This record gives sequence, C-alpha cells and structure tokens, in this order.
Amino acid sequence: QVQLVESGGGLVQAGGSLRLSCVVSGGTFFSYTMGWFRQAPGMEREFVAGISWSGISTYYADSVKGRFTISRDNAKNTVYLQMNSLKPEDTAVYYCAAEEPSRGEYEYWGQGTQVTVSS
Repeated sequence: QVQLVESGGGLVQAGGSLRLSCVVSGGTFFSYTMGWFRQAPGMEREFVAGISWSGISTYYADSVKGRFTISRDNAKNTVYLQMNSLKPEDTAVYYCAAEEPSRGEYEYWGQGTQVTVSS
C-alpha cells in the first residue's frame, strides 16, 4: 500500500518562505512522477508543480513560477516544495501526489498540509 505523508505547512507572513516535504512509503518512489497540488476554500484543487522520476524535468503553474521550486531525493523517498515570496493567495491545503509510470494520472495522494499566508 502506497502512503504519502506531507509536512512543513504552517502560518507565515506575506513575503515569507516555507518548505513542504512529502515522504512516500510502500511503493517504488524512484519510478513515480511526483506532483504538488493545492485546494483553497471553495475552490477546485489545482496543480502547483510536478517533477519527473529522475528529477530532470520540472513543471510549474504560472501562478508559482519563479517563486516555488520542486525537488526530490530518491534516496530518502521524499519530494519537496520550496515556497518563497509567499502571497495571501497561496493560502490552501497542499497535497502531494504520485503517478506510476505511463499511467497518465496521479493515483496516490497524501492527506494534505495547511499553508496560511497572512497579509
């Protein structure tokens, strides 16, 4: 059974930084495409960032480009999201997700971690 556990959320002032972590167990982490998503109250869940199994390719939503950085450590089964220059509109529950090779969709999800950015 694949499990994803996020951590690192919290309350931060606008302009501040947070680093989210997601540890994956029970699967073959090194083969997964990993992603971060977020969902604000009353809004649909949206894609934030993604990273290929090798870490060579990364993808970002336009709203976070230049501020957020996704990375992974396959030796630690962990994916990270470094968030800088945070804005109040970044407030949301952040989820990490895993996609098995060639499946085309994220199958495994964490429980989420709350990020609140105050103005």
